[in-house]
Amino acid sequence: MSVKFEKDHDGIVTLTLDMPGRSMNVLNDELTQPFSEAIAKIEADASVKGVIITSGKKEFLAGADIEKVYAIKDPAVAFKLAEDYKAFLRRLELCGRPVVAALNGTALGGGLELALACHYRVAINDPKAKFGLPEVKLGLLPGGGGTQRLPRLIGIQPSLPLMLEGKELNAEKAKQQGILHELAASRDEMLAKAKAWCLANPKPVQPWDDKKFKWPGGDSKSPANVQMWAIAPSMASAKSYGNYPALTNIMSCVFEGGITDFDTGCRVESRYFANLVVSQVSKNMIGTLWFQLNAINKGSSRPQSANGASIEKSTVKKLGVLGAGMMGAGIAYVSAKVGIEVVLLDTTQDAADKGKAYSAGLLDKDIKKGRLTQQGKDEFLARIKATTSYDDLKGADLIIEAVFEDRAIKADVTKKAEAQIAKTAVFASNTSTLPITGLAEASERPKNFIGLHFFSPVDKMPLVEIIVGKKTSKETLAKGFDYVQQIRKTPIVVNDSRGFYTSRCFATYPMEGLTLLAEGQHPRSIEMAGLQAGMPVGPLAVQDEVSMSLSMHIIEQTRKDYAAEGKTAPEHPGVKVIEKMVKQLDRPGKKAGKGLYDYPVGGQKHLWAGLAQQFPLAKEQLPQRELIDRLMFAQANEAAKCYAEGVVEAVGDTNIGSIFGWGFAPFQGGALQFINAYGVQNFVNRSKELAKKYGERFKPAAILVKMAKEGKTFNA
Repeated sequence: MSVKFEKDHDGIVTLTLDMPGRSMNVLNDELTQPFSEAIAKIEADASVKGVIITSGKKEFLAGADIEKVYAIKDPAVAFKLAEDYKAFLRRLELCGRPVVAALNGTALGGGLELALACHYRVAINDPKAKFGLPEVKLGLLPGGGGTQRLPRLIGIQPSLPLMLEGKELNAEKAKQQGILHELAASRDEMLAKAKAWCLANPKPVQPWDDKKFKWPGGDSKSPANVQMWAIAPSMASAKSYGNYPALTNIMSCVFEGGITDFDTGCRVESRYFANLVVSQVSKNMIGTLWFQLNAINKGSSRPQSANGASIEKSTVKKLGVLGAGMMGAGIAYVSAKVGIEVVLLDTTQDAADKGKAYSAGLLDKDIKKGRLTQQGKDEFLARIKATTSYDDLKGADLIIEAVFEDRAIKADVTKKAEAQIAKTAVFASNTSTLPITGLAEASERPKNFIGLHFFSPVDKMPLVEIIVGKKTSKETLAKGFDYVQQIRKTPIVVNDSRGFYTSRCFATYPMEGLTLLAEGQHPRSIEMAGLQAGMPVGPLAVQDEVSMSLSMHIIEQTRKDYAAEGKTAPEHPGVKVIEKMVKQLDRPGKKAGKGLYDYPVGGQKHLWAGLAQQFPLAKEQLPQRELIDRLMFAQANEAAKCYAEGVVEAVGDTNIGSIFGWGFAPFQGGALQFINAYGVQNFVNRSKELAKKYGERFKPAAILVKMAKEGKTFNA
């Protein structure tokens, strides 16, 4: 039975949610049916004096059954789902007995909505427990009354960021916000406090059911909120460019709920919920950011066996990082954060110390925010040894090389490090472009050689691209995968090729932006097209960030590599802009303080005024839709080619890699899902149009032409 019913001698009923065969409780018929029966039993028994709802799992309740929601295609079905759950919660809060939510762990989404329908909420003060309404992250809104109860409980203005940003609070923050009433140190204390409150409050009424109810901070018509409502929608639109309908729907629910009674507000919420459930945006986001991401986190790309033997999960105890620049310093920080002993090595002690100081700076910010003590900082920094001696690498399980993108330098540090480490240790390169198989030639044990491509800034970026060389063993891949999960990053596995997956596809975005600039399109229109498409930064700003001097170096290295093979490197039309900016105009990018943008000291960056002279505007400016399509199709088509070539083997890795790796529009669900949603045949037709107008680079990948003929899509 999913709901355990226990009644004590004082007439207090404890309902323990404990779904058989699941690690976590979720809202579906298996739970709500017995729950509803338990409520009916309580309603019919006059001797029941109070109700405590808790969980038999580690967490309280994770929320809705996403599989069920994802499968819905009819808005009427989604509407009924929301109305049925709300009716169930309404019975609970109007049952005439005090009802307390005893939250032994995380309560998110529908789980928190259940708790909000209780008269009182006590939680164990576990720093790992999270409380919030994060549905917006999947393109949805709280459909169980959350948009109505939360604003009536804590006020319209404090509740909006929690729902619009999907913030997850710890127990103390949730209590400060007024979402939780009381905290407890243990399960026994929590249940004791819950029972005591039931006995002390025999006839509680929810605030919104009290005839004297007044909105905390005022309803939607109050002067303070009227002012907020005048600007909030435009602020949200300015950030989202209308790509996330959940933002508008959440605000509409709260606003309309603020001028109606509670039950009407709940019905309004169900309508907006139904609208989102059947939207393409929610299907994109749930498919990729829920199902595909969960599969990756469960190890879908990790080899489970080699030579017939299973590969046990491994942990890194000691890590060597070669190169203490931004990447090396970031890798040292995220590794030390999870308790790994780190040796941070550079050519000079000053450089190594500077790399360690990067961690100190981040820790100081945590201290200021009250997240860390000085003692915690000291213990953290003690795990990082800044050095110039390769002898200090002895005993390391893993070495990560993060030196300059130069084959000779990388080969040199590989040999020096391998001389110090055990034969079983793994050597990884953080290169973003140079093929791993080639770099492994400098290694005495290429089967232990792998690529671990981090993204900058390492402490914030959630992805690591694991690159498998031709000789990399399955055991080495498994160890790399385990390390990435150990440092709480998301791993995707790709096969070796020039630029791998993310760098290769990402480059198409700024390069297409540069091509548009060379064609005389207005730079502001180009930047806006990127933002309107859902990218986090415009393509010209991105190019400045990665630095044109680095791009020039990679271009020249690629030309040399092709020449060594007796070939000519294929070149994107955007290369001419980089050459001009670096070699003629000496404007290599943000790091130099001058590039496509100017970076005044103490001021805001702005597009360089000289662009108009260097790249004169064309008389005919393209429609904004054309710019957006060129930027998006360039990326998606390249991702399809990578998938077809086996550079990426899994659809999930391809989609997640595009979102987490280079910021491909999350609302599209990733590069391959963008093609799915656009329609493979439609994508092929549009690609052919773009190729005819702008060049062969837009010619649809052969795999797409084949899929269109066969009526297939990319399935994870």
